[in-house]
Amino acid sequence: MRPHSCAEPSHAGRRLVAVDRITSLSAVATPERFTTIPAVIGAPMAGGPTTPELVTAVSTAGGLGVLAAGYLPAEQLAADIGAVRVLLPPRAPFGVNLFAPPPGPADPVDVAEYATRLAPLADAAGVALGRPRFDDDDFERKLQVVRVLRPPVVTFAFGRPEPGLVDELHGLGVAVWVTITSREEAEHAAEGGADAIIAQGAEAGGHRGGFEDSDEPPLPLDELLADVVPIGTPVIAAGGIMDAGDARRVFRLGATAVQAGTAFLLTPQAGTAAVHRTAIAAPGDTVLTRAFSGRRARGIVNAWTTRIGAEAPRAYPEVHHLTASLRASGRREGNADLVNLWAGTEHVRALPVPAAKVVAELARGLT
Repeated sequence: MRPHSCAEPSHAGRRLVAVDRITSLSAVATPERFTTIPAVIGAPMAGGPTTPELVTAVSTAGGLGVLAAGYLPAEQLAADIGAVRVLLPPRAPFGVNLFAPPPGPADPVDVAEYATRLAPLADAAGVALGRPRFDDDDFERKLQVVRVLRPPVVTFAFGRPEPGLVDELHGLGVAVWVTITSREEAEHAAEGGADAIIAQGAEAGGHRGGFEDSDEPPLPLDELLADVVPIGTPVIAAGGIMDAGDARRVFRLGATAVQAGTAFLLTPQAGTAAVHRTAIAAPGDTVLTRAFSGRRARGIVNAWTTRIGAEAPRAYPEVHHLTASLRASGRREGNADLVNLWAGTEHVRALPVPAAKVVAELARGLT
């Protein structure tokens, strides 16, 4: 699963390098494309939960941790890749996740109407709403980081890379995995040269990672696997994967590997905010909502999602920027009703144990 917290993370202490200087850095040469798919993948959870320490812990334990580039400046992505390489044993694998650019700006009238509905929440919290704006999450500059620093794997969410980009990354020794939520998307990803597809079931926390922000009910993971495994491209199963039993079930359905996110949210290596940790550990329903970012994502129900979540427009990333200050206030004050509590449907089964123990538990599903 891929919970994507829209937090504004802190990166104090990590050395940043201007992107226009990245071309002068020494890339880590990869003589041939990384083709191994470890059985356990640590999902990229943007906005704070995924840290270099979590990625390192997953990869060191025999899995593959994936850095979340979403919402980061390109310079910070370069610094985080550098931090992982310092912490990991030589040639140990890891990945980087990129958000494919959105198709175009949302209707500003829809965004303005939602801002009006949010105003009482912001006034009560004593913060100003952010400025809604359209951007591509610095996609091209992050690609330049990837081109030079060459992580073994790059995964994509929110869309598939163009075949020419896939070929370019392959030529650099970088494997390409693409997140899908339907058979049609899986076929497009396979035809475009993806080395693996990440099949995201309805149970997954965080943003729906497919190509379109659809209102269609998402397929449960087992049904999705039945649709996409026959295509023949290796499938990484994501959604509700919390223990060996879950992993064993999807391996028997033809998955090559599992990707877990919520299972790692309570680990000490995760950067999960305190208010978010408390909510993960407690019983609570989840809902698919555009309330916090303008794109459907699964999180724990709170007052925000209940009162005005249904009124949020399809407007990513404008709504993400609009609500950023309000969500940051909620994290600071410990107010769960003002926080995007991204989590999968099985969140109450998450355990506060080291990431290596989560990897070991999921890997038991191979037996």
